[in-house]
Amino acid sequence: MHTRTWLSPTFLALAACTAALAEPAGTGWVDFHGYTRCVKLENESCRVVLCHQCGGRVLEYAWKGTNAMGLSKDGAGKVYDPTTKKGGAADGGRCDIGPEMIIPPHPDLWVGPWKPEITGPRSARLTSLEDKATGVQVIRDFVLDAATSHLTFTQTIRNVSTERKHWCHWSRTFAPGGGIVVVPLSPERRFPNGYVMYGGPSTIQCRPKDPNIAVRDGFVVITGTPAQPKLGMDSHVGWLAYLARSNLLFVKRFRTFPDRAYNEAAGLTISIWYYKDEWCELEPIGPRNDIPPGGSASFTEDWWLFPHAFPTDPTTLDPKKVKAIVEQKAR
Repeated sequence: MHTRTWLSPTFLALAACTAALAEPAGTGWVDFHGYTRCVKLENESCRVVLCHQCGGRVLEYAWKGTNAMGLSKDGAGKVYDPTTKKGGAADGGRCDIGPEMIIPPHPDLWVGPWKPEITGPRSARLTSLEDKATGVQVIRDFVLDAATSHLTFTQTIRNVSTERKHWCHWSRTFAPGGGIVVVPLSPERRFPNGYVMYGGPSTIQCRPKDPNIAVRDGFVVITGTPAQPKLGMDSHVGWLAYLARSNLLFVKRFRTFPDRAYNEAAGLTISIWYYKDEWCELEPIGPRNDIPPGGSASFTEDWWLFPHAFPTDPTTLDPKKVKAIVEQKAR
């Protein structure tokens, strides 16, 4: 004899509502680095945590628990106060718009609050305030692959003003310091030594030489603290890599546009800010955009993480082997 369980219409309605409110696969909300209810994207091996409370940043991009983002203890939980125009934090996977030397201060974009949305399986969107200083609103979309570390990150600059705007994409991702940077060079590069070194707000060295920077086999390889932290390349190969001391290789791929103008001061496609053993900033830079009122422009970066042993002697890292990993796995 079978016993039939009776379920009330109220119970069924509540169950239907609960199912409808369930988050898409691989998404959720988590407290992290002093912030509550951050968006979480995850698969079996990789996790991404987004900070909408301050600057629309990536707080965690981790492979099997090892975070590739550089975070400071002092920055945990900090938010910007628009009344005093103070506060906020700017560590982790930051992003911005440029060009650096002519854009006005824009704290609403840089450290202000953003609107978080879960948009699908392992997908989310962060949307900034409308920023009066720059005349734009910025939207950041993130999609994590179902099985690998592949994270697609698209930044869209939307013109909310009545004038044309010419801002560019400027990624400013902080990784933990002391690692090894590998940047492939284009055969048609403009810089005599493969890179430039900024000597302060008004100096750019076009023929720098530094014992911790090698240019060999068509790559710039940075293995230690340079004389000046800010470096620039005009590569159109479309990727860069960073091997952290945590034995994690962080790869960024992105399109470049040789026929378009790049409006950063030295016309860079990539900048690296290598500060002692504390931080390494990995900065793909997009071309100049011509955005009419109501229009928008987007730039996409593809990120990967791969386990890779950090060498006892950083100068022994073979950049050609890093290239092989990028070409075979970061696709």
